[in-house]
Formats: sequence, C-alpha cells, structure tokens
Amino acid sequence: MSRTVKVAVWNEFRQEKTDPAVQDVYPLGIHVAIAEGLSKYRDLAVETATLDDPEQGLSEELLQHSDVLVWWGHKAHEEISNDTLARVQKAVLSGLGLVVLHSGHYSRIFRALLGTRATLFYREAAEKSRIWVVNPAHPVAAGIERFIELDREEMYGEPFEVPQPDELVFVSWFAGGQVFRSGLCYQRGMGRIFYFQPGHESYPTYHNPEIIRVIRNACRWAARSRPDPERVPTADGGEVGFLESPRRSDSLEPLEPLEPPG
Repeated sequence: MSRTVKVAVWNEFRQEKTDPAVQDVYPLGIHVAIAEGLSKYRDLAVETATLDDPEQGLSEELLQHSDVLVWWGHKAHEEISNDTLARVQKAVLSGLGLVVLHSGHYSRIFRALLGTRATLFYREAAEKSRIWVVNPAHPVAAGIERFIELDREEMYGEPFEVPQPDELVFVSWFAGGQVFRSGLCYQRGMGRIFYFQPGHESYPTYHNPEIIRVIRNACRWAARSRPDPERVPTADGGEVGFLESPRRSDSLEPLEPLEPPG
C-alpha cells in the first residue's frame, strides 16, 4: 500500500478578496478549491497556506513536514521575501516536491530554481484549449485520455523561456492557433518540479476533475522520498554514514527580481 503524501497548497490569495469576477468562481480562494479537489483522493493529506499567513505561509515547519508544495501566484510575486525564497529553495533542493500552477511560472521560486526569466506570450480571451497528452506513459498523465478540453482558458504561447524540460507530458493548443508546452518536469537537487499551465483566476479550471487529477498525479510523482540519511544500507549488508555536500543548499543566492514581460 502506498504511503500518504502530505500536500501543502499555497496561494497568494489576493484577487479572490477584491475582484468580483474571481470571487464568483472561487469564493473561498483558489487554494481551497484545489485542496477540496485533492482531498477526494485518500492517498493525499492536504493543508493550505496563503501569503498573508505568518512567515508568508511558508514556515520552516510546513516545508519540513510536507512532501510536496503546490504553488499558485499571480499579482504578488515580488512580495515573497528573500528569506522566504531561500527557505523554499533550500527545501526543494533537499527533496521537497514543487508543483507550480499557471502564472506561478513567474514566481521568484520557479525562476530561481530554473535560472531563467520564464517569460511567455499570453492573451486573456476565454478561448477553448486542448491539453494534449504527449507522454501517456508518464505517471503525471495516469488516467487522462488523449486530451483535456477546457471551454475557457487564458492563452499561453511559445516561446516559453525555460530550460529544456527533463520530460514533457502535456502540450496545449488554443483556438487562436497558439501552442504551449504545458506540462514540464524538472529535477533540481533532490527535488522534483512539475509545471502545469491551466488555471486562470476567473475561469473554473480548478473545478474540473481532470485538472485536479493531473495535480494529484503530479503531487504523487514529485513527493519527496524520506530515507534515513544517517543509515544507508550497502550491497554487503553494512551501512555507511551520510556526508552532506560541501556546497550547501542554503548557500545559494536567491535570484534578483525581474521586471515583468511587456
């Protein structure tokens, strides 16, 4: 029997408080909608956190006891402090899984871990989108048919300024003709990262059970493993100690803020 994965769903939770169009779709917040969807899966234990919580909702305690962090942000990327960024960066490099959703591509943590600006083209046109499965054997695509169709989604278009992904799981097509690499896998240090494109704040994307299933699959795929670092078995039955890398993850400098794309 597989172990329960501890998931923390983090959201900046700003537009839901001020924008009636967003409030109509997510009256309790995007994080609550995602958490409610994920909680239907018995193999996940889900909690939520937001930017205005103590320590910006990303305390050392939360990062240590979570197996994966789901991240949604849009308007408040640069409010993430250097201390918070360094804390999350260290946690991911040490094994915490990270699932970045929609406009979280421009979050400080995603850009810091990938080392690029993560810019792209976009258009808010409420147009039809098809999220095509291009790697059906990948665990993140489990249970998904050839594509997921959304009646309304914000267009994201190539080129997407990110490193070549380790694996590509989804490619999206939009009715306006654009395509976008919409499901990307990375490894940074000991941590796995999955980026998933759909999720505009005023569209009901996170009420779609197929979208939630992808996020659930991504949480299981990205979740940290928890071996005992002090006692590692060897082939002859003996044990070896654990030696931390001379380049400690907490010595990495956070990426400086960048101006948003024009």
